[in-house]
Amino acid sequence: MAIKFQYNKTSLTNLGKQLKVRQKALPTLKSKESALRASVQTAKMEAARLLDELEKAIKEYDYLSRLWNEFEPGLISVKDVHLRTVKVAGVRTPELVNVDYEVKPFNSFQKPFWYTDGVAILQKLAQLGIESEVYAEKSRILEFQRKKTTQKVNLYEKVQIPGYQEAIRKIKRFMEDEENLSKASSKIVKIRHELEEEEGEQ
Repeated sequence: MAIKFQYNKTSLTNLGKQLKVRQKALPTLKSKESALRASVQTAKMEAARLLDELEKAIKEYDYLSRLWNEFEPGLISVKDVHLRTVKVAGVRTPELVNVDYEVKPFNSFQKPFWYTDGVAILQKLAQLGIESEVYAEKSRILEFQRKKTTQKVNLYEKVQIPGYQEAIRKIKRFMEDEENLSKASSKIVKIRHELEEEEGEQ
């Protein structure tokens, strides 16, 4: 990315301001990037832990597999999932508050004794699955923001800051050269004027 500038004091001042803004923002961006990196790892680990817990719970209730055939399809369903927004390293992410289930009424005297337990088991399994998905979504959002922050860090650190520094160097060098030329030409004019005066006196 080429930085546009002119060889004058105004351009030098503007570039200096832009450079300071980026130099000041860089440590904050780096801190945000490392915080996001850690948060992504935490969210991914939590999503994996919940999935693992879900698999273990499914295996744990495997002995009931024959009984599930007697279970009424659609007896329990997820009515609503309540989420809230929490900020993680300045990024808005979802967090599960609770899950509302709809259980169709059934006659506990006519149904097998384990029906009530079956409803509770299904609620637990659904809860684990939903919570795992929320953490997976959280990690996707955080990973996307981390990548954007890393790109900005790289842009500032490797492109813009060195670019502004180089442009400032060029302007300063140009202005120094111009000043030296101006001094040199004024010396020449002075010497020429002195010589003319000496010639006039003769």
